[in-house]
Amino acid sequence: MDKAIIINPRDNVGVALCELNMGDLFGNTPITGTIPEKHKFALTDIPAGESVIKYGYPIGRATRDIKKGEHVHTHNLKTALTESEEYTFKGDNTYSPIDSDLTFMGYLRENGKVGIRNRIFVIPTVGCANNAAKEIAKRANEELGLGNEVLALTHPYGCSQLSEDAENTAKCLASLCKHPNVGGALLLSLGCENNNLAVMKPHLGEYNTDRIRLLNMQECNDEIEEGLNLVKSIYIITKEDKRTVQPISKLTIGFKCGGSDGFSGITANPLCGKICDRLTQYGASAILTEVPEMFGAETILMERTVNRDVFDKTVDMINGFKSYFTRHNQVVYENPSPGNKDGGITTLEEKSLGCITKGGTAVVTDVLDLYEPYKKSGVSLLWGPGNDIVSTTNLTCADAVMILFTTGRGNPLGAPIPTLKISTNTALSLKKKSWIDFDAGILLENGSFDESTDKLLDTIINVANGEKTLNEINNYEEIAIFKDGVTL
Repeated sequence: MDKAIIINPRDNVGVALCELNMGDLFGNTPITGTIPEKHKFALTDIPAGESVIKYGYPIGRATRDIKKGEHVHTHNLKTALTESEEYTFKGDNTYSPIDSDLTFMGYLRENGKVGIRNRIFVIPTVGCANNAAKEIAKRANEELGLGNEVLALTHPYGCSQLSEDAENTAKCLASLCKHPNVGGALLLSLGCENNNLAVMKPHLGEYNTDRIRLLNMQECNDEIEEGLNLVKSIYIITKEDKRTVQPISKLTIGFKCGGSDGFSGITANPLCGKICDRLTQYGASAILTEVPEMFGAETILMERTVNRDVFDKTVDMINGFKSYFTRHNQVVYENPSPGNKDGGITTLEEKSLGCITKGGTAVVTDVLDLYEPYKKSGVSLLWGPGNDIVSTTNLTCADAVMILFTTGRGNPLGAPIPTLKISTNTALSLKKKSWIDFDAGILLENGSFDESTDKLLDTIINVANGEKTLNEINNYEEIAIFKDGVTL
């Protein structure tokens, strides 16, 4: 394996693939000090105030003169982001998917969407009902012999919330009830909360009353027994559901990164980009979120929008999220995290440029609001933060049936849908075998992107056909509802 890599010919920094030390030589660049693995070093002298280039784009400005071969990180590089930017529409892009013979075995739902699991969710409308929901799910799994197929999705909200927060809680929970991977759901209410069943029903819209059942705990004698009986009545129906052959165009994948490192934009994220391009070429749907991790790279996405309407929505999404930051008196570039920095990522631009490679080069066909389900094939951009558990929940509520989650530092988190963990480096996959489903670190060992893309696509189809991801095996399945306002 080479000791370092230059990602793009325009770059003026390289990335160390292993620790480099004084006296090491990379091409014609003599290393002038210790460069930690995954960190950057200068390929040429970079004067103070000049742009540092990685991925072919600026990732910030040098805060002092940087000598060739010197470590480039937080001590001599800072963001160039500002709170506002001007954006220019550069024209339409054509999205013309082609037919494919690829298929998977999925569950065709009444609304035409296709799921890859057939679970029953027990969803409390309020945090006060959490433990009752867990007990109902536990007993249902035991008595029906279902392992963990009945899942309680607990959360702390549903009461003492105002306006938009209350609305978001209702939207989130309603979307989970009707998710394509869900055969049926029990919506469990305490009875006196703000987010009661009367409030929830309009958010559910039209629904199959045999598959989605409602229970008010304060109106019954034994909520556990009554809830258990309702889950059993749902199971009588869902056990008859069968997988059928579905075209790959019916698959919907969410993309997410967490615990990123200096290899994320070199291995796992661009590998996901290859998958995104392949699937959307076949008419499948891909969903990208983590809006703050688009800052500094958003113009690349804007240049790929299918038309002016989607471009304008993308601009509104970016500016709206920047306004969310400034409304709370926060700077837009308060990122990356300490773990990201330890892993070699210095600025938000750098993280963003690596992050958006998960979307490949595919055309952006839509922009989704928080808890809005996807409507179109191609790439949809979804409003929401980068926080891991919030963004995986948002992707789930947008009707992604599987999430490809890349990580360089390691992360056991899982959504209530298959969350396929992809490591950026082989050392992580060997250390955390109970977390990592797929190792993209092989690409650092002169691996082929085409070969790895084929292998990952096979893994995706196997998961779609029913093979469990490690988050499912470990029961690492959680949700977190976005909150922005006052709690009474």
